[in-house]
Amino acid sequence: MPASAQPTIAVIIPARYGSSRLPGKPLLDLAGKPMIRHVYERAMQAQVSSVWVATDDARIHAAVHSFGGQVMMTATNHPSGTDRVAEVARSLKAEIIVNVQGDEPLLDPQLINRVAEPLCQDPTLVMATAAHPIYDQNEANDPNVVKVVCNRQGNALYFSRSPIPFDRDTTHHPLLRHLGLYAYRASFLQKLATLPPTILEQRERLEQLRVLEEGYTIRVIVTDQAAIGVDTPADAERVRGLLAR
Repeated sequence: MPASAQPTIAVIIPARYGSSRLPGKPLLDLAGKPMIRHVYERAMQAQVSSVWVATDDARIHAAVHSFGGQVMMTATNHPSGTDRVAEVARSLKAEIIVNVQGDEPLLDPQLINRVAEPLCQDPTLVMATAAHPIYDQNEANDPNVVKVVCNRQGNALYFSRSPIPFDRDTTHHPLLRHLGLYAYRASFLQKLATLPPTILEQRERLEQLRVLEEGYTIRVIVTDQAAIGVDTPADAERVRGLLAR
């Protein structure tokens, strides 16, 4: 596809102040910068047309504005980050929207483009995401670590908090950990935001299952780079150490 025909890509980073384990997480200081700035600057290194933060909190809005970032205030009653992203996306002219989690300050910018690329190449695809191999059995059994299984074409068959697939014969093939990085065709994102929660989505508490239950395809990009998210004070200390290198 010639460069002139490439669809426009926008990154939107949903950020809320409330967090049960780490309140004020987006503003957490990491090596002299709030975490949301680290995420924003990583996203800016990707080959995209724009980067935006979507928040309903005035403190986060002020922090992003102070470092020159683009930020939009959203409604306070969104049930999920996807709905928050969809609200901001309605104000943009981008054809592809990439939802970047606001708690991954070490995200590889190239992964943003890798996740968007299938939608650029195949106009029939509406959504893509990422995953990486799991080599730690404790991680495989952790319900907070979401797993995904794919078909031979690299499309998601199912996402679960359980260790899937079940390894009956102990072949020890690594499972795949799902990363919370999504690329959507902009029109599909708006449709997704109108669809009601589905049965499997509610059982697993995994929003992406709504897409599969409704019969849509999610392409999964497998990367060797493990995600390092910040959910606890211990995670924050680990990231501070990595940023100091």
